[in-house]
Amino acid sequence: MNEEKRALLTIGDKQYDLPIIVGSENEHGIDIRSLRQDSGCITFDPGYGNTGSCQSSITYVNGEEGALHYRGYPLEELAEHSTFIETAMLLIFGKLPTRQERMFFRNMLAEEELLHEDLLHHFNGFPPNGHPMAILSAIINSLGCYHPDLLEISDDTLHRAVAKIISQVRTIAAFAYKKSIGQPIMYPDPTLSYCMNFLHMMFSIPYKHYEPPPAAVEAVELFFIVHADHEQNCSASTVRMVGSSQANLFASISAGICALWGRLHGGANSAVMQMLDEIRERGIGVKDYLERVKKQEFLLMGFGHRVYKSFDPRAKIMKRAAHNLLGSMGGDDEIIHIAQQMEEAALSDDYFVSRKLYPNVDFYSGIILRALGIPVQMFPVMFAIGRMPGWIAHWYEELNDPQTRIHRPRQIYTGPTRRQYIPIDER
Repeated sequence: MNEEKRALLTIGDKQYDLPIIVGSENEHGIDIRSLRQDSGCITFDPGYGNTGSCQSSITYVNGEEGALHYRGYPLEELAEHSTFIETAMLLIFGKLPTRQERMFFRNMLAEEELLHEDLLHHFNGFPPNGHPMAILSAIINSLGCYHPDLLEISDDTLHRAVAKIISQVRTIAAFAYKKSIGQPIMYPDPTLSYCMNFLHMMFSIPYKHYEPPPAAVEAVELFFIVHADHEQNCSASTVRMVGSSQANLFASISAGICALWGRLHGGANSAVMQMLDEIRERGIGVKDYLERVKKQEFLLMGFGHRVYKSFDPRAKIMKRAAHNLLGSMGGDDEIIHIAQQMEEAALSDDYFVSRKLYPNVDFYSGIILRALGIPVQMFPVMFAIGRMPGWIAHWYEELNDPQTRIHRPRQIYTGPTRRQYIPIDER
């Protein structure tokens, strides 16, 4: 950390000398920790779009250059050479594992994949149409009751806690899906890889195991890798905020799941499918729809990004995976055809290209999940499975930061000034 640079803030006739923190990628932040104490003023930043809530060594995002690095490694390299489990270990433990470390962790995942049988009663407490994100959040939170020895995390228990959550989140997700469609649950198979095992629990039925094509397994692997972390987004910040109160890992992750559930966060790829469904049901041509988007008559979902001002690097990876998957599976899905037409039309239209409204990760991930047969209600659950390593990494980083204080944002009060209480008979 370099604090040699300074910023001078003038408020009225007084000046305040503030240090400037420079990150390892030359990001600059004005340190205002003493501003309220020294000046009586706070900064006002709704949505925290210009506020650095922490210093973190986990993920670097550069929206202008379209860069996303996990612990310094470009996402593109990890997507090409790594696996989801290896990427998860990188994010949480800070380095790429050796072959021996990776095997050790994989064995732990297999050991921890079964839920406590009593937890199955929790699934029965939800109605058949209960949203799987509600189930996922509740069951993850309840894990703390079944494993009280993991409520306090130390270096000795970290690996087991991580393996339990990352392994069991896919079991919980698949069980929730099976309940929603009235099928018997399928227990995990320890002989299968992480992604194969998940697809097995999702789509196998008794005496008929699902054999996914290689392109499907690869697409799920890449989906999880590109969603593994994305810096201080809404859900990661929620996990850190809840964790700052010294809430346990299970409770903090459960809160992150609830934040991800929001339609502006984990629900974005669901919105893409709803848009495509509307185009199909109303019989609107893709080019006509895009023309009406230009006139602000319709919304265009799955294009552009708040952070990225160029092509989303995650979208490039998901685009290749989507095209590989569709090419290998064939089929005649009208929704996917509409999506492909929309992609081609938008990328060849100067209106969208000049405004850098490229298809984003949610557009392509929605196509992939649709092609895999994942129902729309399960879309944010898939996101949550992939994001689990990032949430754990942020929670653990916050826990081990000696400067961590319970998060407590300030506000600018705009309500009534002091008033006299009026007895009820006089109102």
